[in-house]
Amino acid sequence: MRHLYSCPLRWSDMDAFGHVNNAVFVRYLEEARIDFMHRLAPGDGSPSFTGGSVVARHEIDYVRPLVHRHAPVAVELWVTKISAASMTVGYEVKDEDTLYLRASTVVVPFDFTEGRPRRLTAEEKTILKEYLDDAAHQRGAVAV
Repeated sequence: MRHLYSCPLRWSDMDAFGHVNNAVFVRYLEEARIDFMHRLAPGDGSPSFTGGSVVARHEIDYVRPLVHRHAPVAVELWVTKISAASMTVGYEVKDEDTLYLRASTVVVPFDFTEGRPRRLTAEEKTILKEYLDDAAHQRGAVAV
């Protein structure tokens, strides 16, 4: 299963060449990831996905330029790896027929009170597995 985020384009996202600046794409990924994490939080007093997290790594492949328009762009997000103290999410920024970007981010849950990373809980791992890419799972990329 993939999470879909509809990302609006802002005029200020454009660079001197008239397309979305490469650094702005990182903000698009962040917006999609935050939307994803907020939707994962189960509520009902559960502490899962309610604390903080930090980005440990981004990897981005720019495929085609994206120019300003009024229609939002789709950011699809899914989980590619779950480990004891991190998860990796994959993204595609695209329209129905055009792929603009592929990326991945390693996200580490973080306890800001303690000032250190923390492990994913069993509940968080269970929820994340719903968004796990089947191909990644078959390759053994899941360490739970």
